[in-house]
Amino acid sequence: MENQTEKATFGAGCFWGVEATFRKVPGVTATAVGYAGGKTQNPSYKDVCTDTTGHAEVVEVQFDPAQVSYDTLLDIFWENHDPTTKNRQGPDWGTQYRSAIFVHSPEQQKQAQASKERLQASGKWGRPIVTEITPAPEFYRAEDYHQQYLEKRGLASCHLPTK
Repeated sequence: MENQTEKATFGAGCFWGVEATFRKVPGVTATAVGYAGGKTQNPSYKDVCTDTTGHAEVVEVQFDPAQVSYDTLLDIFWENHDPTTKNRQGPDWGTQYRSAIFVHSPEQQKQAQASKERLQASGKWGRPIVTEITPAPEFYRAEDYHQQYLEKRGLASCHLPTK
């Protein structure tokens, strides 16, 4: 029997570093960077950077749930950005850099909400978590030069530490 993969979509700031982080996770079978959650159809990077389309820079993650759980992916999402800054990550600001989880099923919705509540209750951040959790809208794949951007340039990371 062939393994079934599932999809997860996360916005956690600049998508280059987010994609690189998820690509290293055993059980992740594919990643793609793109745009989701806005009003413009087929936006370009230039469009999204105007901060007028409403799209977030996101990473769409294909994963094998027999190898990595959605809860593990959520943990990685929370650990790799600051979920308390609205429309900002490090030096990057604008709606495209917002913290967002776009869910693909009612089960993902429950798991994402529960993980957000656990993190908030833990007091780790000391500020309210502003991450939006909404049903996955249409995903628009980013231009080819953005795909695996850091790997193509021999870089390990582009984001700043959040602590």
